[in-house]
Amino acid sequence: MSMDSADVSKVRENLPRRTRRGFMIRALLRPTATATCVLVVYFALPLHRQFTAVTAVLLAAGLVLLVAIIVWQARAIYRSPYPRLQAVEALAMSVPLFLVLFATGYYLMEGTEPGAFSEQLTRVDALYFTITVFATVGFGDIVPLTQSARVLTMVQMLGDLLIIGLAARVLVTAVQRSIDRRARDSGAGGDPP
Repeated sequence: MSMDSADVSKVRENLPRRTRRGFMIRALLRPTATATCVLVVYFALPLHRQFTAVTAVLLAAGLVLLVAIIVWQARAIYRSPYPRLQAVEALAMSVPLFLVLFATGYYLMEGTEPGAFSEQLTRVDALYFTITVFATVGFGDIVPLTQSARVLTMVQMLGDLLIIGLAARVLVTAVQRSIDRRARDSGAGGDPP
């Protein structure tokens, strides 16, 4: 038997403070564990240092999977008794996956085309470059030099704009709709965390 949102709100409000705190701690630990797992997989994968057409297809498939995860997370936010915490969890899951996808692409590209970047990239360097592009810092210490490296960097830049703008908007809208729905269902202006 499933509970409607008014029932979930009543249950949530009647939970002891310690239980609510436990939900919040778990909601913060899950994304931390997810990000850690994504990084462990990135550093542990036996990458053969070849960027091929298959690599490009896998990168595109990873991006499609990321979009599916964001849509799934938006639905989970809408149903969650704690939509804000669920949104934090969604971003903490999506952003590291996005960054690792591109770091893997840069690392493999450097192995295929030595000199594609201004210096040889290790996995740490590739992740560092990905994060500086994502954060729009652009220190200039690592620069794409070949056309293919520049194309991949431009794809990441466009993806950055999409994940920051569109994905964040989708998640914020899901939070707001969840809060509005709960307020309508309960007849009060209660605002869950």
